[in-house]
Amino acid sequence: MKAEVKKTIEKYGNDKFRLMDILIDIQKENGYIPGEAITQIAEDFEMSEVDVEQTVSFYHFFSQKPTGKYAIFLNNSVVANMMGRAEVAATFMKELGIKFGEVTPDGSAGLFNTSCIGMNDQEPAAIINNRIFTRLTPFRVKEIVRDIREGKDVDEMNVQDWGDGENSSDLIRSVVSNNIRKIGPVLDRDFTAGQAIEKIIKLKPEEVIEEVKKSNMRGRGGAGFPTGLKWEFCRNAPGEKKYIFCNADEGEPGTFKDRVILTERPRLLFEGMVIAGYAVGASEGIVYVRYEYKYLEQHLEKILQQAREANYLGKNILGKKGFNFDIRIQFGAGAYVCGEESALIESAEGKRGEPRDRPPFPVEKGYHDMPTVVNNVETLCSVVKVILKGGEWYKSFGTNESTGTKLLSISGDCKFPGVYEVVWGFSVNDILDMVGAGKEDVQAVQVGGPSGALISPDEFNRTLGYEDLATGGSLIIIGKNRDILSGIVLNFMDFFIDESCGSCSTCRIVPTLMRNKLNKILNARGTQQDIDDLTEWGKILKASRCGLGQTAGNPILSSLKNFPALYEEKIQKNKSFDSGFDLNAAIKESAKATGRIPNF
Repeated sequence: MKAEVKKTIEKYGNDKFRLMDILIDIQKENGYIPGEAITQIAEDFEMSEVDVEQTVSFYHFFSQKPTGKYAIFLNNSVVANMMGRAEVAATFMKELGIKFGEVTPDGSAGLFNTSCIGMNDQEPAAIINNRIFTRLTPFRVKEIVRDIREGKDVDEMNVQDWGDGENSSDLIRSVVSNNIRKIGPVLDRDFTAGQAIEKIIKLKPEEVIEEVKKSNMRGRGGAGFPTGLKWEFCRNAPGEKKYIFCNADEGEPGTFKDRVILTERPRLLFEGMVIAGYAVGASEGIVYVRYEYKYLEQHLEKILQQAREANYLGKNILGKKGFNFDIRIQFGAGAYVCGEESALIESAEGKRGEPRDRPPFPVEKGYHDMPTVVNNVETLCSVVKVILKGGEWYKSFGTNESTGTKLLSISGDCKFPGVYEVVWGFSVNDILDMVGAGKEDVQAVQVGGPSGALISPDEFNRTLGYEDLATGGSLIIIGKNRDILSGIVLNFMDFFIDESCGSCSTCRIVPTLMRNKLNKILNARGTQQDIDDLTEWGKILKASRCGLGQTAGNPILSSLKNFPALYEEKIQKNKSFDSGFDLNAAIKESAKATGRIPNF
């Protein structure tokens, strides 16, 4: 083990900031991260074992116990449950003879829950040893377990053809489907690698920034900060070195558009990073990719190498003296909070993905305390088209406050789930028509994932845009046959509780209290006071340090606002207070064990 760990550390240049990569490799090799590996890493980097352990313990896909020869992670998202996850989960447990969180006695397989894995358009889905299995059924699960018992390689377990586009290439070979349903100006194939780079090297960096500012483009990750302004701040910030980060950690349940870009348009993305690097004076770019997309690694590395060979990356790019810029890929290890830009930077430095206090902002002090731009995948792709066709061209799409187009990940109760590129200003009604969801059959639409808004039919005329319904790109359509409170809201609250970094007491405690209160209402023990409490407690979350904590109560608060009748019909009308404590339930097991009959 000692020699193996040392070899892995040397592979990453004995750089302690590459701790994530080192741990990922050890986890892959052993199926877990042994204690002696932690000891060796701490010794080599002259850090405490606790510092290593706190990183290991933070991420979902790291384990200090064996996870089995076949580590099965079954998605537990809202859409997975809508599409039949319960039967799939039950079949896995029955066929393997274990519960979730356990490993078979012979160590052959481990079964684990995981949050959304970016496959909401083809659920139920699972990850088995970094390979994706989509559209699972109980019958398919039986086949998989049979193959596990026979010791087959994971790649030999596929019974369907490879997915479309690059999914079928030799370096991916995945059953994942792209489901690109609508292509617009950004996703279209009207792009030749290197063309935008040839254009910018004839301009001053300040001119590139001005063109982006002229487009009025706002970041596509959800916050909507003006892209050109962010670049300008970074360029003007003092620092020996500057960095460009691409945030490809799309962990918001219901979002999968970045997966499709990484698969089909990576050259567009990387060119956007080169443009950003030139504009702000950065020499290094880092693509932070969620671990769930590890199956794309070889594909992405090949595209990067081809860019280096064409001199779109490297030293003196396309003959421009002094223009040096290269890109590397950094994988996460399963943590939704790393979608927050400062938490992402912390993770890339090998630490727990805890958001930093701000100010200073990353454009002033980011990666290694140097000025850093963090842009979303979609933002960087859009930048290329702005450079090629001009800021005024881009501004001709959308609305005054929301220019350009938006990529949407649409899933749930509709005929055509997938990725759609639309101009800002589309109404929700337009979207329902587009994806084949009959309005008479739709009960609600979740806009922007769990942190967004759950809207009712009387709001379907609202439009997507920063003036009205802002979204990072996720829309989940919920049919009238769904139980919103127990099937949607409760799942989202569990998600936020599981994904909290635990740093803020507000985020660590309040969502759990709110979930417990919701369960009390669902169990028919709630009163009007409980509904009032939920509203008041939700306000406390605004004191949290990052967006996760601040919006962790949104599933309840949003459904309370737009679907109050669902709560009111479940509470007791004749009581002003109910502790929620059920004495009969509390003593049921002890009474059964002793053969006693309660006398009260």
